[in-house]
Amino acid sequence: MSGPTPYEAVKLARDNGRPTGLDYIHNVFQGFLEFHGDRRYSDDPAVVGGVAWLGSQPVTVIATEKGHTAKDRSRRNFGAPHPEGYRKALRLMKQAEKFGRPVICFVDTSGAYCGIGAEERGQGQAIAENLMELSTLCVPVISVLIGEGGSGGALALALADRVWMLENAVYSVISPEGCASILWKDASKAETAAASLKLTARDARRLGVVEKVLSEQNLGKPAFYRGLGNLLRRELEALSADPELIGKRYARFRAFGTNTLKEQP
Repeated sequence: MSGPTPYEAVKLARDNGRPTGLDYIHNVFQGFLEFHGDRRYSDDPAVVGGVAWLGSQPVTVIATEKGHTAKDRSRRNFGAPHPEGYRKALRLMKQAEKFGRPVICFVDTSGAYCGIGAEERGQGQAIAENLMELSTLCVPVISVLIGEGGSGGALALALADRVWMLENAVYSVISPEGCASILWKDASKAETAAASLKLTARDARRLGVVEKVLSEQNLGKPAFYRGLGNLLRRELEALSADPELIGKRYARFRAFGTNTLKEQP
């Protein structure tokens, strides 16, 4: 049975009714304690992070958060993080490494915020520092794309040992509208651009960019969160026992775009 077209998948990923990062945090984990601030400039509500329990396992959990209501979505900048959001995430990841806690990220962003203030405060550097530090982080990292995965704004929380996607999530270097505006000077050709970007979960799995595509059956219901929690627990057990964790993470990303990358069925 065929799934949605690429642009239909984009619309589904952007749907306001989809669970947000905080929904996952509160339903998959227990005892979540949120931390705030990057210790340099301010707190960014578009990135939520802290410590929690996954069963009997303490973890650090980080999520981009879009919000549900109009007021909350505006306060959280519609899930587009500023540099302090990425620095907060990195601070929590390094803290997790210090205490031996695995890191779990939930990604749902159209991309990092590209306003003047964000650029002045080092948006590009913040993303680059996350990529550099994540590549050598000494604890397991799992990232789950739950909606939009846009450009470096998503990758800054997704350089992980395992990257999973929900079946109607998307992952792309640029939005279809942005791509159409660059190639044809016409954002209305977004549907054509989406078909060329290979941005669906199906494409990402086939190309080896993600290891698992998660069914959205029962999305947002207790059974869905319970099943995801079980999958995360099993995967963390396997990753925690791997003595070659960092080397395999490095090799995973170095293989992208090479002849050694085998397409998945």
